[in-house]
Amino acid sequence: MSTQLSVAEQAKGQTIVKLLQRNASEYGELPALSSLDDPGQPTLTWAGLREEVTAVSRGLADLGLGPRDRMLIMAPSSPAHLIADLAAAHVGAISCTAYATLSPDQIGYVARHSAAPVVVLQGMDELKRWEPALGDLPALRRIVMIDTTAIPAGDDRFVSLADLRARGAELLAADPGAVDRATAGIQPDDPLCMIYTSGTTGEPKGVVLSHHNVIHEAYAVHALHDTPMHTNNIAYLPLAHIAEREISIYMPIVYAGHVHTLADATTIVPALGRVHPEGFFGVPRVWEKLVAGLKNMLAAAPEERRTVLLQANELLQRGYKLRDAGEEVPPELAEQIAETDRTVLAPVRQMLGLDKLIFCSSGAAALPLEVLYFVAGLGLEIQEVWGLSETSGAVTSNSLSAFRAGTVGRPVADTEVKVAEDGELLVRGPLVFLGYLKEDGTIQSATDEEGWFATGDVGEIDADGFVRITDRKKELIITSGGKNIAPTSIEGLLKEHPLIGQAVAIGNDRPYVTALIVLDDEILPGWAAAQGLGETDPAALADHPAVREEIERAVEAANNRLSRVEQIKRYHVVTTPWTPESGEVTPTLKLKRRVINDRYGTEIAALYQK
Repeated sequence: MSTQLSVAEQAKGQTIVKLLQRNASEYGELPALSSLDDPGQPTLTWAGLREEVTAVSRGLADLGLGPRDRMLIMAPSSPAHLIADLAAAHVGAISCTAYATLSPDQIGYVARHSAAPVVVLQGMDELKRWEPALGDLPALRRIVMIDTTAIPAGDDRFVSLADLRARGAELLAADPGAVDRATAGIQPDDPLCMIYTSGTTGEPKGVVLSHHNVIHEAYAVHALHDTPMHTNNIAYLPLAHIAEREISIYMPIVYAGHVHTLADATTIVPALGRVHPEGFFGVPRVWEKLVAGLKNMLAAAPEERRTVLLQANELLQRGYKLRDAGEEVPPELAEQIAETDRTVLAPVRQMLGLDKLIFCSSGAAALPLEVLYFVAGLGLEIQEVWGLSETSGAVTSNSLSAFRAGTVGRPVADTEVKVAEDGELLVRGPLVFLGYLKEDGTIQSATDEEGWFATGDVGEIDADGFVRITDRKKELIITSGGKNIAPTSIEGLLKEHPLIGQAVAIGNDRPYVTALIVLDDEILPGWAAAQGLGETDPAALADHPAVREEIERAVEAANNRLSRVEQIKRYHVVTTPWTPESGEVTPTLKLKRRVINDRYGTEIAALYQK
């Protein structure tokens, strides 16, 4: 009889503060936290990390931060960010990272709604964003600055994180048991952190997660992928994103891993080569850019080398597709794949820094199948996941032993998923959040009387339990002819082409479907060079006949895979990328359809003129 504990048994009774104490005691000398932005900053061991966390925690308590108070953070990924976040947990407070792209008005909203008495900011850039709101935040008492040079003179609300840590260490020296007493009463179902939703359909909501939520998620994901203790990863996405928060704060604590922080996500490619991570999560855009970059490199490679690499990629794709279809790979083909992988593709993975990956995953939106297949052809199998902030991250996931391309896998341990009568996916289990924060500080449950949470995603579950997401409930297109169309399916097919960075399908209350297509200004110059166009400026290339012909081919290719009513009849090419700063997408790169429809109203109207 197996003595291995179930996920529920492993998670039972645990809190993040208990697990950090365990790591400091049992794995004290192992590496816990490193900065890729400051090579001179020494790596913190687990013992060293807890020492820093407890000192800052005592300093926060001295500022008056207490149980169930909220603490907002606006800073890039860094050791200081993670230390401050975990320090809040040690006083029983609810930490919440805010996206650095929030406007002053949005900052004012989340600061007032959360009623945070303490905020932690990185430096001058963040302070400038906050300044318009600082005069209208009656609950705010203290502002902690990571960069001491950004502290305004003569404002006693400000304190540096360094001074806060020093004060906390001094208080702990005088009373060593203070933090242990403060954490003794923290329970698994107590609130731990909060994430504000992107607000695509209204005001952002504060999603409150418990210790048990995030710990069960960590155990469930690791059990599914059978990953070992002490794996390493790179924290490069915003910690306001549930995936990065789970992967780079909570999972490393549960499994005593080693996190390397990276402030600028655009530098992830060279960072991979420095770290050679064992785990890597990327939103689809990250994988799309990686594949587009590799294809550009292939196009510029000598013909003989290019042919060898493409043939190797096709061979491994063949094996992957056979297994995806539930078929066995013939022994002779398996041997050929193994030899090709060893001699041709392993060096490529090593060059990219992806040679030590135990598992890699993608979530937040659908990953184009062509990207999934191409990466599989490199010997890396991306496991697509599906989840929300409200479900502590992944609800479902593919795995090496059970996967189906185009789906988001099966539910993780102890989690149930079902389809409502209208097609909406419902979730029940230990991953479902405590509820939404109300302005009076209470937490309002969002589940029905049977514990089901309505996700807002529309999908289906096949006979083998694999979940497929078809769209967001509030984003379905209903044409003037009454046809229901999933826009994300259309958009995903368009984005399979490397020149198309973003796309939005339009057609609600219209006679047919049209699209706005945004050129990828990072990929376009390389593609143009490979085509010998003699031009590298994206704005100038946008109207080049060769580019327009390529986009036309991409639309035709997408239409060939769509039903007649879904096909794109006309489209408009946009040359300026959509970014969180420009307002067309959220910080997690979800389309703000209402904003886009308003901003491009004239162009859209022209698509429906006869």
